[in-house]
Amino acid sequence: MKRWILIALLAVVVAGTAFWGYQEHQEKNAILIQAENNYQRAFHNLAYHVDLLHDEIGTALAMNSDKRLSPQMVEIWRLTSEASSDVSQLPLALLPFNKTEEFLSQIGDFTYRTAVRNLDDSPLTDKETDTLQQLYKQSAEIEQELRKVQHIALEENLRWMDVQLALASDDDQGDNTVIDGLKTVEKTVKGFSETNVESSIIGTSAENHQYNYLKGSKEISENEALRISKDILKVKDPSKIKLSETGDGADVPLYTATYVSDDRRGYMDITKQGGNPITLLKSRPVGEKKISLNEGMENATKYIKQLGFKNMVLFQSSQYDNIGAFTYLYSQDGVRVYSDAIEVKVALDNGEILGLTAQNYMKNHRERSIPKPEISNSEAKEMVNPNVDIQEEFLAIIDNDLGEEILAYEFLGVYGDDTYRIFINALNGREEKVEKLGGSEINYAMN
Repeated sequence: MKRWILIALLAVVVAGTAFWGYQEHQEKNAILIQAENNYQRAFHNLAYHVDLLHDEIGTALAMNSDKRLSPQMVEIWRLTSEASSDVSQLPLALLPFNKTEEFLSQIGDFTYRTAVRNLDDSPLTDKETDTLQQLYKQSAEIEQELRKVQHIALEENLRWMDVQLALASDDDQGDNTVIDGLKTVEKTVKGFSETNVESSIIGTSAENHQYNYLKGSKEISENEALRISKDILKVKDPSKIKLSETGDGADVPLYTATYVSDDRRGYMDITKQGGNPITLLKSRPVGEKKISLNEGMENATKYIKQLGFKNMVLFQSSQYDNIGAFTYLYSQDGVRVYSDAIEVKVALDNGEILGLTAQNYMKNHRERSIPKPEISNSEAKEMVNPNVDIQEEFLAIIDNDLGEEILAYEFLGVYGDDTYRIFINALNGREEKVEKLGGSEINYAMN
């Protein structure tokens, strides 16, 4: 009797286990099918949006009315956003697709800047028309390559889950048609001449993407670069520093210094011309906070003065994991210049400088001819929403949506529970920008 009872119990357990396994298998399959459907939808949407993008750029070229061109540019900008969103939903984390994303971003930047411009007063230039023609040709090439991948994927019933598995395991990638096709798309985009797209899209700020401000006309030697690196990185043994040089074609010739010592690591870029530090990054365990954020700011201010940066004013400060982050702006005759910015990071356990970013300053800094405001401060305030409680005000030079530097009144104000930075053009009273400032995040784990 007991024997039959045990057999019955075992049968029930086996049946239950089998049912549980079957249910788990079904749920897993359902998840895989859902993921596959999402990948298929994203890819076919990408191909569709690139088709439309090519057509709409062609339509823009055929237009003869500036009034119709502006909404057409908005439509192209919308399609680039849709295509970028499609790319982000594909399983491409292990397959570099950054050139395609960059290309879409460049089209979006160009069309947005054109759309917000008054085309009646400032129609497309010959250079911008050439840029649009290049974008039209290049989008056609991407369209063709995506259609090839789409045709093969549909004809051979290829699955995107296989792409993801191949990327993750590095198996059979050479025979994976989808991966090969996407690599061809990326290679096609990479082959586009940057002079056809990037320099034209940047527009009025193109000249500010080179390093215009470099102190010193003399090129430093490797030994001098090693000495500067040793002093700034605070490395006692220079043999632990590895020095390398940028290759031909770099924006500016640099020495790059790196070092590793126990749990400390460092990285630094120095210009060959004049030995200017561009980037500094130190990595080490940061202990318990022992100095205040204000003391960290004093260390950061002292540091940038030692490096020779003058007339810098603190713009904002914040704290992350016992590290203080400070942003400084150049001030010319009391006017804050947003493009001439420097960022410094300070460890709040002992005040050590952990980071420096001076690219924006080096690219953009110069003495500017600043015009006098044509409207008064009080007139500018009248352009601000009366419900905003203005706390601080400044004069500043900012880049508008077209990449042009303009003089603006800057108002820091509170509306409701949020803080905003509002810029009013000091020459014509137009509201140029409104930025909501991020507040401290709520720690939900404490509630």
